[in-house]
Amino acid sequence: MEPRVFKFGTRYEDMYKSMSATDDDEVFFIQNGVLGLCRRGAAVKGGPQRWQDTSNADITKHDVAIAFEERIFDAVVEDLQTREPTEEFEPIHVICLDTKDNPHEAKIQGRIALDLCWLLEQTSKRVGKEGFCNEVPEILDAFQEERMRHTPIKVLHQLCYL
Repeated sequence: MEPRVFKFGTRYEDMYKSMSATDDDEVFFIQNGVLGLCRRGAAVKGGPQRWQDTSNADITKHDVAIAFEERIFDAVVEDLQTREPTEEFEPIHVICLDTKDNPHEAKIQGRIALDLCWLLEQTSKRVGKEGFCNEVPEILDAFQEERMRHTPIKVLHQLCYL
Protein backbone atom coordinates (compact mmCIF):
# COMPACT_ATOMS: atom_id res chain seq x y z
CA MET A 1 0.00 0.00 0.00
CA GLU A 2 1.30 3.46 -0.89
CA PRO A 3 1.88 5.85 2.01
CA ARG A 4 -0.59 8.70 2.34
CA VAL A 5 1.12 12.06 2.58
CA PHE A 6 -0.81 15.20 3.47
CA LYS A 7 0.35 18.81 3.46
CA PHE A 8 0.36 20.90 6.63
CA GLY A 9 -3.03 22.51 7.05
CA THR A 10 -4.95 19.55 5.61
CA ARG A 11 -7.94 19.06 7.89
CA TYR A 12 -7.92 15.90 10.00
CA GLU A 13 -11.46 15.29 8.80
CA ASP A 14 -10.27 15.22 5.17
CA MET A 15 -7.38 12.89 6.05
CA TYR A 16 -9.78 10.58 7.86
CA LYS A 17 -12.11 10.45 4.84
CA SER A 18 -9.20 9.73 2.51
CA MET A 19 -7.87 6.92 4.69
CA SER A 20 -11.28 5.32 5.15
CA ALA A 21 -12.48 5.68 1.53
CA THR A 22 -12.56 1.93 1.00
CA ASP A 23 -13.21 -0.91 3.44
CA ASP A 24 -9.64 -2.19 2.96
CA ASP A 25 -8.17 1.24 3.63
CA GLU A 26 -10.28 1.70 6.72
CA VAL A 27 -9.29 -1.68 8.17
CA PHE A 28 -5.60 -1.02 7.44
CA PHE A 29 -5.57 2.46 8.98
CA ILE A 30 -7.60 1.36 12.01
CA GLN A 31 -5.16 -1.51 12.64
CA ASN A 32 -2.08 0.70 12.43
CA GLY A 33 -3.71 3.36 14.64
CA VAL A 34 -3.60 6.25 12.18
CA LEU A 35 -7.37 6.80 12.09
CA GLY A 36 -7.31 7.02 15.89
CA LEU A 37 -4.59 9.67 15.65
CA CYS A 38 -6.76 11.64 13.23
CA ARG A 39 -9.73 11.46 15.60
CA ARG A 40 -7.65 12.63 18.56
CA GLY A 41 -6.03 15.37 16.48
CA ALA A 42 -9.42 16.61 15.27
CA ALA A 43 -10.58 16.94 18.88
CA VAL A 44 -7.79 19.47 19.48
CA LYS A 45 -7.45 21.41 16.22
CA GLY A 46 -8.49 21.44 12.58
CA GLY A 47 -5.29 19.98 11.16
CA PRO A 48 -1.53 19.71 11.58
CA GLN A 49 0.18 23.07 11.83
CA ARG A 50 3.68 24.15 10.91
CA TRP A 51 5.32 26.00 13.82
CA GLN A 52 7.39 28.22 11.53
CA ASP A 53 4.18 29.58 9.96
CA THR A 54 2.74 30.65 13.33
CA SER A 55 2.83 34.40 13.94
CA ASN A 56 4.51 35.98 16.96
CA ALA A 57 1.10 37.30 18.04
CA ASP A 58 -0.31 33.76 18.12
CA ILE A 59 2.73 32.29 19.87
CA THR A 60 2.72 34.91 22.65
CA LYS A 61 -0.85 33.95 23.54
CA HIS A 62 0.68 30.85 25.14
CA ASP A 63 3.00 30.36 28.09
CA VAL A 64 4.10 26.84 27.11
CA ALA A 65 4.88 24.94 23.90
CA ILE A 66 5.26 21.16 24.09
CA ALA A 67 7.23 19.13 21.56
CA PHE A 68 7.27 15.34 21.45
CA GLU A 69 10.60 14.86 19.69
CA GLU A 70 13.97 16.31 20.60
CA ARG A 71 14.64 17.46 17.03
CA ILE A 72 11.32 19.36 17.02
CA PHE A 73 12.15 20.86 20.42
CA ASP A 74 15.51 22.05 19.03
CA ALA A 75 13.82 23.52 15.94
CA VAL A 76 11.23 25.40 18.03
CA VAL A 77 13.89 26.81 20.36
CA GLU A 78 16.03 27.87 17.39
CA ASP A 79 13.03 29.46 15.69
CA LEU A 80 12.13 31.44 18.82
CA GLN A 81 15.72 32.61 19.21
CA THR A 82 15.87 33.91 15.63
CA ARG A 83 12.52 35.74 15.58
CA GLU A 84 12.26 39.46 16.09
CA PRO A 85 11.08 39.87 19.71
CA THR A 86 7.78 41.52 20.51
CA GLU A 87 7.62 44.78 22.46
CA GLU A 88 6.36 42.91 25.52
CA PHE A 89 9.27 40.39 25.40
CA GLU A 90 7.02 37.57 26.66
CA PRO A 91 8.42 34.35 28.20
CA ILE A 92 7.52 31.02 26.66
CA HIS A 93 8.54 27.67 28.13
CA VAL A 94 9.44 25.11 25.48
CA ILE A 95 9.17 21.60 26.86
CA CYS A 96 10.01 18.29 25.21
CA LEU A 97 8.48 14.96 26.21
CA ASP A 98 10.58 12.77 23.93
CA THR A 99 8.27 10.15 22.43
CA LYS A 100 8.67 7.23 20.04
CA ASP A 101 6.77 8.07 16.85
CA ASN A 102 4.03 5.46 16.82
CA PRO A 103 0.30 5.53 17.67
CA HIS A 104 0.64 3.53 20.91
CA GLU A 105 3.32 5.80 22.38
CA ALA A 106 1.52 8.92 21.13
CA LYS A 107 -1.58 7.90 23.04
CA ILE A 108 0.37 7.29 26.26
CA GLN A 109 2.42 10.47 25.97
CA GLY A 110 -0.70 12.46 25.12
CA ARG A 111 -2.16 11.50 28.50
CA ILE A 112 1.12 12.33 30.22
CA ALA A 113 1.28 15.69 28.45
CA LEU A 114 -2.29 16.42 29.54
CA ASP A 115 -1.35 15.66 33.16
CA LEU A 116 1.61 18.02 32.85
CA CYS A 117 -0.56 20.73 31.30
CA TRP A 118 -3.07 20.50 34.14
CA LEU A 119 -0.25 20.76 36.66
CA LEU A 120 1.27 23.77 34.89
CA GLU A 121 -2.12 25.48 34.58
CA GLN A 122 -2.91 24.99 38.28
CA THR A 123 0.49 26.43 39.18
CA SER A 124 0.02 29.41 36.87
CA LYS A 125 -3.34 30.22 38.45
CA ARG A 126 -1.88 29.86 41.95
CA VAL A 127 1.34 31.90 41.54
CA GLY A 128 0.66 34.21 38.57
CA LYS A 129 2.77 34.78 35.47
CA GLU A 130 5.97 35.94 37.20
CA GLY A 131 5.94 33.17 39.81
CA PHE A 132 5.19 30.65 37.08
CA CYS A 133 8.53 31.27 35.35
CA ASN A 134 10.37 30.48 38.58
CA GLU A 135 8.37 27.34 39.39
CA VAL A 136 8.39 25.57 36.00
CA PRO A 137 11.89 24.02 36.36
CA GLU A 138 11.00 22.58 39.77
CA ILE A 139 7.67 21.28 38.48
CA LEU A 140 9.39 19.58 35.54
CA ASP A 141 12.06 17.99 37.76
CA ALA A 142 9.41 16.56 40.08
CA PHE A 143 7.25 15.49 37.15
CA GLN A 144 10.12 13.66 35.46
CA GLU A 145 11.11 11.93 38.68
CA GLU A 146 7.52 10.76 39.27
CA ARG A 147 6.87 9.66 35.68
CA MET A 148 10.24 7.94 35.21
CA ARG A 149 8.97 5.16 37.48
CA HIS A 150 6.35 4.22 34.89
CA THR A 151 7.48 5.64 31.56
CA PRO A 152 11.01 6.52 30.46
CA ILE A 153 10.30 10.15 29.54
CA LYS A 154 13.17 12.44 28.67
CA VAL A 155 11.96 15.90 29.71
CA LEU A 156 13.78 18.89 28.23
CA HIS A 157 13.04 22.53 29.02
CA GLN A 158 14.15 25.86 27.61
CA LEU A 159 12.85 29.27 28.63
CA CYS A 160 12.71 31.60 25.62
CA TYR A 161 11.48 35.14 25.20
CA LEU A 162 9.54 36.55 22.31
